[in-house]
Amino acid sequence: MDTRTASAIDLRDAIRRGDLTVERVVTDALGRIDRENPTLNAFVTVDAERAITRARALDRVSDRSGALFGVPVGVKDTICVRGMRATAGSRILGDFHPPYDATVVARLETAGAVVLGKTNCDEFAMGSSTEHSAFGPSRNPWDTDRTPGGSSGGSAVAVAAGFTPLALGSDTGGSVRQPAAFCGIVGARPTYGRVSRYGLIAFASSLDQVGPFARTVADCALLQDVIGGADAHDATCATNSAPACTSGLDESVRGLRIGVPRHLFDHGVDEDVRSRVEAALKKLAGAGADIDTVELPNSQYAIPVYYLVATAEASSNLARFDGVRYGRRATATTLEAMYTHTRDEGFGAEVKRRIMLGTYALSAGYYDEFYAKAQKVRTLIRRDFERALDGRHAIALPTSPTPPFRFGEKIDDPIQMYLSDVFTVGPALAGLPSISVPTDLSVLTHPTLDAGGRFPAGIQLTGKAWDDATLYRIGKALERVE
Repeated sequence: MDTRTASAIDLRDAIRRGDLTVERVVTDALGRIDRENPTLNAFVTVDAERAITRARALDRVSDRSGALFGVPVGVKDTICVRGMRATAGSRILGDFHPPYDATVVARLETAGAVVLGKTNCDEFAMGSSTEHSAFGPSRNPWDTDRTPGGSSGGSAVAVAAGFTPLALGSDTGGSVRQPAAFCGIVGARPTYGRVSRYGLIAFASSLDQVGPFARTVADCALLQDVIGGADAHDATCATNSAPACTSGLDESVRGLRIGVPRHLFDHGVDEDVRSRVEAALKKLAGAGADIDTVELPNSQYAIPVYYLVATAEASSNLARFDGVRYGRRATATTLEAMYTHTRDEGFGAEVKRRIMLGTYALSAGYYDEFYAKAQKVRTLIRRDFERALDGRHAIALPTSPTPPFRFGEKIDDPIQMYLSDVFTVGPALAGLPSISVPTDLSVLTHPTLDAGGRFPAGIQLTGKAWDDATLYRIGKALERVE
């Protein structure tokens, strides 16, 4: 078995049978990272000693029932792993080593997974290309001159390049789904509240969700099931139960209704992306799904609403990074100067831009005009989705309006960069589950450093709250008809 291309489920089953050892799987993965990460920059921290020690310990146990027993995983560097450096892609955290595990990490390890290290990301998850990372950008394995998307670009690259079969990212406005589309893999944003945020370094608390990456729909569904569920450490984590994402995966999509807001395809969607999404919809129709047209009339406001709500919450959340308690501290003669110099030296340009936007939106005299009004329009956007999903099982759109863009192409034009998320911010504002699946896996082989000029594209499926399982079912059907 090729440990590079094998699915997480196949690796786990081979380990359970005794055909592979955990140590072999982990050392193979570490070897690939050692050879190729200097080019792709997917990982910013690798703890090989910790991973091999855990692998050897797992090889000695008799109970191998864990859902991810022996499977290597990468973790976005906005998620805390006890004792492992956490940077959030920023200089301001310095050499911070969290004293505790995020709930999702604890659940990974309970399931038998092996965390190899922390993956690269835009600073504090603010970006769509990983170009805002203090550690330099990750590179798309299909073409290293192009971005892998962001902010969870490092996790997407780690999976697409075969470093690990699984990785965790976080999705605030598209930071799992967009890099999944750019890198030709599966990525999901769970229903808000389905996965604990405890141990996730906050960007925008009403939007942030930890989400899974994988090369197959079944692997992605399994990873979400492992990390999901109620958590007393997170007051926003729901206590209600929902069907497992792995339930009904192989059921037919015959009779399922999928709405397509084609009015959103009219402006700014690359023609190749459009045609590949339409081809994917035809495949679903051929498998028995009912495809019809829906309207999302307030979607035109999704980007400005998102960039008011998210930046306002970021302004509040990032106030804690002040040089007093942990992380970087600038040398200064007064307390005020220490605050000022610490934040000026520690934060990058994009983070500063968003803090200033959010502070302005929350300031006296402007709160009602900007933040409060944005929240009202957010409600209208949520109601649009609810109406469109009434009697339907999913809404389909391109994940991103364009193929992966070149480095430097949008970095100096924040508006164009923000528009990369034009289709992903709406479901996030509505708190709905959303998954990105490659449109046409059959024309793409495993990525190398020369992809021959062909790039992946993703189709985004958004569903009703707590009905994540149906999205995985549709995604699996699309995989089957490749």
